[in-house]
Amino acid sequence: MFGQLCSGNPTNRRRISDSWGQGHYGAGRGSRTHKGLDIVCEDGSVVYAPFDVTLEGKLTVYNDPNKAAINSGINLSGGDLTFKLFYVRPDRVSGTVRKGERIGVMLPMQQVYPGITSHVHVQMKDKSDPTPYFN
Repeated sequence: MFGQLCSGNPTNRRRISDSWGQGHYGAGRGSRTHKGLDIVCEDGSVVYAPFDVTLEGKLTVYNDPNKAAINSGINLSGGDLTFKLFYVRPDRVSGTVRKGERIGVMLPMQQVYPGITSHVHVQMKDKSDPTPYFN
């Protein structure tokens, strides 16, 4: 199970629905489907390790320069899980972090998607549904 991911959201409340769409796994995204789960996280909030993890490098979320403000994330692994967190500026990109320790900071999603429910996107490396790992 994932522990608290974001400061201000101790229960890992999910993004449900807003003017930009829905945050559950499999939600429609035009001609494609959402391959992750969105966990509510206010812009600028601290993002925590949800369990003991190994940091496995920074990732680029978009190729679109208009989304540069939120174009960062991190690859992580722990236990039998390998996953990605989008929209996070990591403090570092290698090494290990214990559950509850700071990984980084939520990027300014409102600059790119005004009115969206700001969130960290959790995506399994194999693009399977991460929902069962959350309470």
